[in-house]
Amino acid sequence: MKGVVVSLIFAIVASALICVSGIESPQFTVIHTESNFEIRLYRDTSWMSASSREMSFEKATKQGFHRLFQYIQGANLNSSRIRMTSPVLTSIVPDAGPLHSTAYIVRFYLPAKFQNSPPVPLPELNLQPVYWPSHCVAVRQFSGFARDNNVVKEAENLAISLSRSPWANSTDLLGHDAYSIAQYNSPFRFFGRTNEVWARINRFKASGYCSDSISTF
Repeated sequence: MKGVVVSLIFAIVASALICVSGIESPQFTVIHTESNFEIRLYRDTSWMSASSREMSFEKATKQGFHRLFQYIQGANLNSSRIRMTSPVLTSIVPDAGPLHSTAYIVRFYLPAKFQNSPPVPLPELNLQPVYWPSHCVAVRQFSGFARDNNVVKEAENLAISLSRSPWANSTDLLGHDAYSIAQYNSPFRFFGRTNEVWARINRFKASGYCSDSISTF
């Protein structure tokens, strides 16, 4: 019973943080648009990440975000409180879990104030900072909740869309992360939800735009 109460309080507080207006998100420029996906160029970004070997996407996201939530509430060496950002990003890593099952990495985008010098997390949280240089991402939006029974299908829909576009035959499913699911809303928002499937594009053209060689992340 105590665990249920703690989980409920955590969910309510996290929901309140996610609903704060003016929430920060990574900056990007849309450089190519199709009917059901787009290519974005993201600036350099820093994230805090929580690895999970849970077998379930939903459980891994909840577990990872719980550790990240403790971090932003002051469980770091500076005791710094960090404002909530969006999206919460869960990357799917094939064959990295027990018995070659899928593993997951849940990531929190660090606000501008902490992009260059994120507070060091307490060791027991087992979190790692990650820096991503400027890169391009193929993005497909979907509504509703991101669940175990639909995230793979949404990723497949993105792959199909890419295969019918100028970016065909360019997705490397042997990459470190197969794809990522970006969630932008509180778990208590039932309508008008926004989720995205992300697949990373590795190379740039000389102009600084993305090439048509895509790998996933």
